[in-house]
Amino acid sequence: MAGAVRQPINVASLSTYIEKNIADIKLPISLKQFGFGQSNPTYQLRAGDGRKYVLRKKPPGKLLSKTAHQVEREFRIIHALESTDVPVPKAYWLCEDTTVIDTAFYVMEYLDGRIFEDASFPGINAEERNQMWQDAVVTLAKLHRVSPSSVGLSSFGKHSGFYDRQIKTFSTISAAQAQAIDVETKTRVGKTPHYEDVVEFLRDSKSQPQDRGTLIHGDYKIDNLVYHQTEPRVIGILDWEMSTIGHPLSDLSNLLSPYSFADNPPNDALSVRTNLAFRPSSSIPGLPSRSQCVQWYTEVAGWDPSSEVDWGDAFAAFRNGVIMQGIAARYAQRQASSEKAKEIGDLMGPYGEFSWCLIERWKKKAAKVKAKF
Repeated sequence: MAGAVRQPINVASLSTYIEKNIADIKLPISLKQFGFGQSNPTYQLRAGDGRKYVLRKKPPGKLLSKTAHQVEREFRIIHALESTDVPVPKAYWLCEDTTVIDTAFYVMEYLDGRIFEDASFPGINAEERNQMWQDAVVTLAKLHRVSPSSVGLSSFGKHSGFYDRQIKTFSTISAAQAQAIDVETKTRVGKTPHYEDVVEFLRDSKSQPQDRGTLIHGDYKIDNLVYHQTEPRVIGILDWEMSTIGHPLSDLSNLLSPYSFADNPPNDALSVRTNLAFRPSSSIPGLPSRSQCVQWYTEVAGWDPSSEVDWGDAFAAFRNGVIMQGIAARYAQRQASSEKAKEIGDLMGPYGEFSWCLIERWKKKAAKVKAKF
């Protein structure tokens, strides 16, 4: 929901710019700010004729990372995908002139639909719940089958070696974070559990999935989708900040993470993050199985990830562990802004354990397959 503006922008300057450059938007304008879009401030822009639009901008002030908050990349891929069957909001304009509202920003279509934070779709009947999950999966598969060159995105990222680069990057980040010392207790944040063993497994080319390179969203999940107000179909994908060319398995693993948690009961610390609706013993009418989701994906994407999804889950857990370690490191130096920073940072251990649990599960499955031959 859009509400009070928490991060003000210069409406007068924005109005002048819109009048000169975006003919579709009629003045005067008014702004509200959405609660989501925490990384890049996101506003609902209402035009003089009552039509609504969305404005996404970079955060104010000096940015800590050159690679984060890239609204220019968001605009580029959304605009490129408008000519495909991937549902995206219409991208109207990108402004890189930081004198207008202090940061780069873009304006896109406002999608009047439904956003669900709970992936089990509570309150929806069984038939539509099944259709909504199927359309989420099929929509992802449609994205992955788009050739980057066909939409002018050949230079959007490297076409091979995605997981090797990810492992190298997160290993470097993790090593630095582990050295952070708590300002009060003087203890180091340290490594995530089983760190060396996990990284050794992930780096092993014999266990890695076949290398692929497609357009990927980077954070594809149910609550980044907008559904039609009355129909069980996706009308738009939001939050493209992490999009690039990479391995499609990373998006699929992210989407199916509720199943991963439920199929492999995590430790007590992560149990609160488990959606009970996805446990095998649950009987939520219309909620598809993970294997059904993989089948839907395979039918549209043109490749079968069924033998690789467990590896993808293990990598995702490792990545999450490093992210939690980063929060722990910032808390140790008292640089974290969230009141829950310590609580979230403490999850670096449970995520590390979970990653190793998934790897051991993968190894047992691989051993059984090998024994058959």
